Amino acid sequence: MLTLGGVRFARAADGTEKTRTVKGRLPTGAPDFVYLPVEVPAGVREIEVSYTYDKPTVPEGTKGNALDIGVFDERGTALGGRGFRGWSGGARDRFTISAEKATPGYVAGPVHEGTWHVVLGPYTVAPQGMEYEVTVTLRYGDQGETPRPVHPPERAKGRGRAWYRGDCHLHTVHSDGKRTPAEAAAAAREAGLDFITTTEHNTTSGHGAWDGLWDEDFLILCGEEVTTRNGHVLALGTDPGTFVDWRYRAGDGHFSRFARRIRRAGGLVVPAHPDCPFVGCQWKFGYGEADAVEVWNGPWTTDDELAVAAWDNMLTAPPPDRGPLPAMGNSDAHAEPQKVGLPQTVVLAEDLSRRALLEGIRAGRSYIAESSEISVRFTASSEHGEHADIGERLAVPSDARVTVRLEVTGAPEGATARFLTDQGEMFASPVSDKPLEWRTTASAAAYVRAEIRHRPPIGSPADLPGAMAAMTNPIRLGHDDG
Repeated sequence: MLTLGGVRFARAADGTEKTRTVKGRLPTGAPDFVYLPVEVPAGVREIEVSYTYDKPTVPEGTKGNALDIGVFDERGTALGGRGFRGWSGGARDRFTISAEKATPGYVAGPVHEGTWHVVLGPYTVAPQGMEYEVTVTLRYGDQGETPRPVHPPERAKGRGRAWYRGDCHLHTVHSDGKRTPAEAAAAAREAGLDFITTTEHNTTSGHGAWDGLWDEDFLILCGEEVTTRNGHVLALGTDPGTFVDWRYRAGDGHFSRFARRIRRAGGLVVPAHPDCPFVGCQWKFGYGEADAVEVWNGPWTTDDELAVAAWDNMLTAPPPDRGPLPAMGNSDAHAEPQKVGLPQTVVLAEDLSRRALLEGIRAGRSYIAESSEISVRFTASSEHGEHADIGERLAVPSDARVTVRLEVTGAPEGATARFLTDQGEMFASPVSDKPLEWRTTASAAAYVRAEIRHRPPIGSPADLPGAMAAMTNPIRLGHDDG
């Protein structure tokens, strides 16, 4: 952490404004976060901050300059975020905060006297260093009234116990997205979703931005994409207004503290796009604190193939006192033409409520599909009538014969179904309108899961599968010896 020299403002008469500009340079290897103190006197109605930085030419293959920004108020910058008032990353070059309103990404509220801190986050710095300029404007006058935020309800009417479709990783104008909340909600409905989760980067400002956009058949959950320098994690389904700090790396030892905060707020800890190759996106914190993992992010890519393979490798060695880590899929949609609901997680829940949906996700009672056109029914049963669905255990003797059954509707033309166990792919067949069945024993398969794949592109290697169309969480076979 680096704290710069402070910016001071004198008191001023009502209705006037004062501006100060600070210039500086950050070298390659600068701290992740640089703090610019701003001494705010009494009588300020609104604070505005703008910034610029240079983008010099860099050698091919070298990262250039990228600078994020946010702000903490007079309550301080201590880890945990008590003084947090907003973050826009690199999505905006200015923001304003007053009692009445704030730029999306920032939290409206009184501008109190004291030391505020503008936070600069040098994401990447060119070999030449980074020249920056920050301009702070204070506008004086009487404080207005802060609107009381209207947060989404805990439940919707729904359909009782049913399979509910959701997209739990979305961005709007409250971080680096281009859609408004209204546009995102409309896209979710068009995609056939029953619920969504708002997960803006490092801010809670979007939690109160969905008033009037839910109804008895459409639920909105609150959350955050906690965007650290060592990977991103979804704080999924937290209490409205819950802020989770992001200013640490894996080696700092702070992640467990914030994972506990997410769970105390009723949410799930879900590492996002763990194999994404972009700077700061690959997951480095391990999975001991995870409640699920996002293995499919947006249109199917090599990153997702790697994530699914890594997740599958963990299924036979789950963390102590827990079952296999459930898989999720979400769109991470930011703007057109990115599709909300591509993919979507389909959850078996007792009702359309926050608690029931999160319980279903945590238990692995879910599958992932590329659209609402695809529906999957995947079960395992024994010759004596025992039965298990996705996310459950079929508790039978090791030598008991087990029948695995898959029914798919809406699969793409030429799709292939695969059944995978701890030994790998054990069965494959073209998808048709008839159920597929495969027989095994608990001794031969610790678990079984299903994938529905597109036909491979023409000219691709014969041993490579096509893109994913749908996939299930596993059904475990045999008695639980733990």
